[in-house]
Amino acid sequence: MNKQKHKRIIISGGGTGGHIFPAISVANALKRIDPEIDILFVGAEGKMEMEKIPAAGYKIIGLPVTGIYRSLTLKNFTVLPNLIKSLLRAKKILKDFKPDVVVGVGGYASGPVLRQAGKIGIPTLIQEQNSHAGVTNKLLAKKASVICVAYDGMEKYFPAEKIIKTGNPVRQNYDHIRSLRSEALSFFKLKKSFPVILVLGGSLGAGTINKSLSGNIQKMIDSHYQWLWQTGKNYFEKINALVSHFSSERISVQGFIDRMDYAFAAADIIVSRAGAGTISELCLVRKPVILVPSLNVAENHQLKNALALVEKNAAVLITDKVAVKLLVDEAIRLVSDKAKRTLLSENIKKLADRDADVRIANEILKLAGG
Repeated sequence: MNKQKHKRIIISGGGTGGHIFPAISVANALKRIDPEIDILFVGAEGKMEMEKIPAAGYKIIGLPVTGIYRSLTLKNFTVLPNLIKSLLRAKKILKDFKPDVVVGVGGYASGPVLRQAGKIGIPTLIQEQNSHAGVTNKLLAKKASVICVAYDGMEKYFPAEKIIKTGNPVRQNYDHIRSLRSEALSFFKLKKSFPVILVLGGSLGAGTINKSLSGNIQKMIDSHYQWLWQTGKNYFEKINALVSHFSSERISVQGFIDRMDYAFAAADIIVSRAGAGTISELCLVRKPVILVPSLNVAENHQLKNALALVEKNAAVLITDKVAVKLLVDEAIRLVSDKAKRTLLSENIKKLADRDADVRIANEILKLAGG
């Protein structure tokens, strides 16, 4: 009898941590279920996944695919040639790797790979994180075998018979973070005697959040609280230089935080954008949250994500338009209000959705025939 071949899975997409880390979470779940499984990632050249995926222990191949720039620029003339090159390269990757299933997690690279897989009959699975589906996923849904979603009501974007509600996968479950507080404070060189306000600008950075803090550094220092400020790599050098002029130990500036479990463990409250994956993590972390939804997303879906929590009194909302004026004051007000913090923590933990990575992994394995 011939030995059964190992299952082979391609996971495609990326661009931001919101796509990359859930993809790694699903890959890790697949490996836990079937240690012999072969997994190949396909990303976009020059994007963050080309660094983060190998660091997680997986092989990745890059495509030259790019998005359309919103401003008038000559770079848009390269979009179509790069798309054609990416489609051809995706076809070769599929021919060489021979996957049983192709998974799309969002981002530029998922389009060419899933499109080519659909054309030759390879089963495909789409993981849609947001309450508002993106254009690429809506187009890919026509050929998709299964569409995993995190929100109700997604039938308005996808065929109802293909939808499975799994929730959004996150980096880890964070049940252990309360035991890590002392270790986390030491890691970031923070003191135990002062509360910590964690400010997250995402993997690349959030301009409005960074601007809101940059104009209020003296107020942050005078507050007698500590600030753990993740600027994003695009803003780190400028902000770190600015904060250095104040020579204060109360503000710890980080370009990117690899140990998010430590960051969450150290925090008394959290300021963050409202991406779907981020919100899924914050529900598991169970700390008081101020959400500042980005305006630079399709159909304003971050605001919709944030409102879903605010309506349940599980988060505080500061809109992007008023953040520069109000954000620092609101963060100081919230960390000072123990009753409000307790209420927000109790309500946000009710919204936690566990084991989404395993549910998605099982759907992938069903498509792979196991």
